Amino acid sequence: MRAPGIPNRGSVLWDCGLAFAVAVVQVLGGRAANLGQDDAQSLDLFGYILLLAGPIALVFRRRQPLAVLLIALAAAGIYLALDYGYGPIFISLVISFLTAAIIGSRWWTYPLVPAGYLLMVWPVPHLIGRPTDAWQQFGIMAWLGVLVAVAEGIRQRRAVLEARAQRVEAARRDEEAQLERRASEERLAIARELHDVLAHSLSLINVQSSVALELFDRKPQQAATALAAIKTASKEALAEVHVLLQTIRAGSVSGAAAEEPEPDRTESHGRTTLYRNLFGVRRDGDDGVRNSAQRVVTEPQPAPAPRTPTPSIDDLDGLLQRTRAAGVHVDTRVIGSPTKLPSVLDVAAARIIQESLTNVATHAPGAGATVTVRYTAESVDLTIDNTRPTAPQAKSTTGGRNGIIGMRERAHALGGQLTAGPRPSGGFRVAARLPVRVMAATESNGRNASLPDESTPREP
Repeated sequence: MRAPGIPNRGSVLWDCGLAFAVAVVQVLGGRAANLGQDDAQSLDLFGYILLLAGPIALVFRRRQPLAVLLIALAAAGIYLALDYGYGPIFISLVISFLTAAIIGSRWWTYPLVPAGYLLMVWPVPHLIGRPTDAWQQFGIMAWLGVLVAVAEGIRQRRAVLEARAQRVEAARRDEEAQLERRASEERLAIARELHDVLAHSLSLINVQSSVALELFDRKPQQAATALAAIKTASKEALAEVHVLLQTIRAGSVSGAAAEEPEPDRTESHGRTTLYRNLFGVRRDGDDGVRNSAQRVVTEPQPAPAPRTPTPSIDDLDGLLQRTRAAGVHVDTRVIGSPTKLPSVLDVAAARIIQESLTNVATHAPGAGATVTVRYTAESVDLTIDNTRPTAPQAKSTTGGRNGIIGMRERAHALGGQLTAGPRPSGGFRVAARLPVRVMAATESNGRNASLPDESTPREP
């Protein structure tokens, strides 16, 4: 935004044209007015210079508005003092006053109005023998009042427009910051989902490969079983990564088309759509959000991601099949009546169970685990306990610190909580509580909770 007092090329050309037009009017009109007044002094060279002084100064009215006003006021005062007669010499004075009052300081500009009135209308002309009649005194006073009111009105209007432009600019910058923050949250969610998909499978592959190497010569049949489990885990991991990439591509295209939200759309709706795309490829329960998106997005929709089954706690045995194939003994307990969970919450619960069991297989070889799922009216509670390890940890195992961080972020993003730590009797426990009612209301309204910034806990 250009500063008010700094002219550009277009404004300079406009001021030059205005100065030329005012000069022509003041010279021709001043000459005609002078000839029509019998008691006025005839125009000479100095009179024409005074008529041109104000218009010439108007060229610089944007750079030095107060100086131009003083020049125009002095030229008009001297013109009248030398008795050249009243005429259009006041045009340059009016323009310079409006300019100074609008873009300059009103405290220096407005006091010149009564000063000019005293010097050129009353009482100074009356004291020096050039009295004015009552019509001139009150008429010019009224016009000066109108002139000040017009200047103040334009100034206030200009201030309102500038404030509005600043608000628009601030809103634009805030929107850019929100988009940048949302992109950062999306990158974090994508990284967490990739970690959950890959870490679970690769950890099991690592455990099974260690078993295969250990038993390859002594027990080839068990080694073959471990290699088959590696093949199955790698195949399923590739399929999940393929589905995830398809979902990310579809979500990024639709998200770019919907960058201009409706006035009542909230920022959390974008996060809900993101979590739905990343964590719930399953399409059940998504009709409300899809219908809302169709009202906002007018571009053709991209091809949907493949409807590959996503992890779900509805089928615990199927969810734990890969872990059990890796040699981890896992028991399950279901307390309460199982209910249909929102897709986002269902996938998050499944990922928490998978990640917890991955940690058991990686960091507690030979330990048994128990998965407890408790359904209540308000929440679904998950507890994953494991016993003490009965075998030494494989040397090739690399300790990561992202598993518990990702699980805690998932729980907090859905309005829940997660704790992880050693048990007093030995082993490790991961406990999570995911609110069902909050998520159900969120999914129906198209809203979701924001991601918190968690501190980094230690992996078991």
